[in-house]
Amino acid sequence: MVVGYDLPSSLLAVQLAEEHHDVWAAVGIHPHDAASFDAATADQVAVLLGHEKVVAVGEIGLDFFREHSPSEVQQDALVRQLKLAANAGLPVIFHCRNAYPELISVLREVGAPEGIMHCWAGTLDEAERVVEMGLHLGIGGVVTFKNADALREVVRWAPGVRLVLETDAPYLAPAPMRGKQNEPALIVHVAAKVAEIRGRLIEEVALQTSRNASYLFSRMELRLEF
Repeated sequence: MVVGYDLPSSLLAVQLAEEHHDVWAAVGIHPHDAASFDAATADQVAVLLGHEKVVAVGEIGLDFFREHSPSEVQQDALVRQLKLAANAGLPVIFHCRNAYPELISVLREVGAPEGIMHCWAGTLDEAERVVEMGLHLGIGGVVTFKNADALREVVRWAPGVRLVLETDAPYLAPAPMRGKQNEPALIVHVAAKVAEIRGRLIEEVALQTSRNASYLFSRMELRLEF
């Protein structure tokens, strides 16, 4: 899945999905670019959501770490895109950094859609709250980092039906490739670490998380062969 973060990257994601059978797209406006989410952009995103190879809205959410857009602007763009997702009947890929309480509050107010908390980095308590809402936890290369004990605790606790694996390529390459450019092939290292943490075979983790993704992104044509 190629995930957009602004309008140009969303358009490119759709173009790549059109050109490659096994590529799918998500479109949305990242909180960094929330100030660009005007009426014209909203209309263009709504049109893209009708494309047969667009399987999700995202990544959208809140980022109070860098706060490239004011927090109130981020929240407005988030709520408006949640409405677009609801109208399109699509799941959401959430970006959240230093804003889990605020994001949880917004979702409680407007209603949580199906979706993924991308690159989960919250506490166990916060994980429990978003899982209760029916959201999935996206686990990537960070789970292999030496200082990621809190994330490994979440992975150990999480219900298997609420975990999905991701890369965040080209960022966050897992150990032993940390510091290099990430790519989809490296997800095998994430699967191996999750299997180790949960005391499962890597094949079991691969099948479970792929089934979860297949359920969540129902427009995708996933071949689950292990």
